[in-house]
Amino acid sequence: MKEKFTAQFVGNRIIVWDISKGQKLYSSGFIGKPLGVRKPKSEDEFRDPSEISFFEASYLIEKKKLKVVDENEKILKKEHFLERCRAQYLNFDSKMKVYKHLKDLGYVVRPGLKFGVDFSVYTKGPGLEHSPYLVQIIESEGKINPIELVRAGRLATTVRKNFVISTVIKKKLHFFVFNRYKP
Repeated sequence: MKEKFTAQFVGNRIIVWDISKGQKLYSSGFIGKPLGVRKPKSEDEFRDPSEISFFEASYLIEKKKLKVVDENEKILKKEHFLERCRAQYLNFDSKMKVYKHLKDLGYVVRPGLKFGVDFSVYTKGPGLEHSPYLVQIIESEGKINPIELVRAGRLATTVRKNFVISTVIKKKLHFFVFNRYKP
């Protein structure tokens, strides 16, 4: 992906209005998805603009592949963009650090909201496989209730995924993987 893309903030969404560019983003690494389509399966589903996540946009801005404009079509400086991200997501910077690390390792990172976690992570991509990992970010000073840990493990086992906790310890990112039980 060599070209630079443009997206626009519309309320609390980030939209790529150019349909062909939204399709290119998706085909280059499963970034974004057409509005109203949960899991695009083919190029035929790209008939509408695409929405990209705050994490995807931030990653692409850092890689100098995206510029984001506000509702008045004024280019947002990185600091202003990050302010909007932080207003939208609690602990955005920690989550972004994990997102970036996983993307740089070649994983496909998608929102994990439907599983109640921060990210759903694929080795190949949605539509090509089921995501093998559910990732929850815990702040270094944060705590996890043992009941929550059991609940997360049971959910991961039920949906056949490995549960991953990520946190920063002494300024270094750590991942703790709980493999699902396979009877």
